[in-house]
Amino acid sequence: MPPEINRRSFLATAAVGLAGVAAGCARGTRATATVPRTGEEGTRTAATKSSPTSGTRRLGNLEVSALGLGCMSMAGVYNAPQPREAMVSLIRSAVERGVTFFDTAEVYGPFLSEEYVGEALAPFGHRVVVATKFGFDFDGDRVVGRNSQRVHIQHAVEGSLRRLRREVIDLLYLHRMDPAVPIEEIAGTVRDLIAQGKVRHFGVSEVSPETLRRAHAVQPVAALQSEYSMLERVMESEMLGVCETLGIGFVPWGPLTRGMLTGRFDAAYVPEPEYRRAGVAYFTSNALAANLAVVDLVRVWARRKETTPARLALAWLLAQRPWIVPIPGTTNHDHLVENLGARSVHLTAEELTELRAALDAIPTRGVRAPESVHINQ
Repeated sequence: MPPEINRRSFLATAAVGLAGVAAGCARGTRATATVPRTGEEGTRTAATKSSPTSGTRRLGNLEVSALGLGCMSMAGVYNAPQPREAMVSLIRSAVERGVTFFDTAEVYGPFLSEEYVGEALAPFGHRVVVATKFGFDFDGDRVVGRNSQRVHIQHAVEGSLRRLRREVIDLLYLHRMDPAVPIEEIAGTVRDLIAQGKVRHFGVSEVSPETLRRAHAVQPVAALQSEYSMLERVMESEMLGVCETLGIGFVPWGPLTRGMLTGRFDAAYVPEPEYRRAGVAYFTSNALAANLAVVDLVRVWARRKETTPARLALAWLLAQRPWIVPIPGTTNHDHLVENLGARSVHLTAEELTELRAALDAIPTRGVRAPESVHINQ
């Protein structure tokens, strides 16, 4: 059996290659949108079937790279906000390595992540796809609640367009449901923004199956974004089936379980109180001790496939459906390279069956119950 390839040893060997990437970005090297294909074809209509040759996948009718880049942590949340110049370089490195799909939101920062993404991607125009989100109310830079009133959405879109330096938003998500506004009204507002040429595609995040169906009936939904990983698998209980039926793509956030599946944490880890992991149920001490059994399983399979735990976990997600597009976030160039290597990790049908049985046999704690998918977040 080959020695374990962990994130630390990977970083030591990746630095030299990254220097060339950074230099290419500095010279303004032209981006490429082609990435190696990972995953198996499933039953899907022609309009939403993944391309067998280009290495891209489809979210509804929107074509993107098989792996995207989540840009939330660049503005904080799990760590301190990162320097603008470094994050612009990171995003451009992702473009150079075939990423065409970038995920942000006005609430990240707030506003800071969109500014980073806008500056970084300005030279590439619409050779890349940018997704952002609305749904929160602000008092200056302070979040004060949720707001999906029509006028507020219109104002939020104008702000996002300005920060992103774009004339149209490729994919606009409802970030979280506003209990005061019916989903039909929210979808209708986005439908009008699409008609005005300010938005191309509509997405929703963390909604129930019922809400997803109602939104889709007013304005076709290209993508649903929710948490999904080898640990947090509640989306399999119903949501993936709804997406399959309606031809909606699925974008997993937290595909590495907020860093847990990389092997970064042990049973002694205590989440930093100022950052988001501190409020996550599966990171509490008792839950973490149980959930590390999943991490151990990922390590075993990473050794078996001669890859890293991060790549194995992402490859597993890619193999679940051909219309799943994970968006691992990072603020580190070396982690970016490591994550993108998941595109070349292939899991056979037999391996997936074996791995699934092993996962199902592990009792986990702090993950969402199946009935939680029926609660609008």
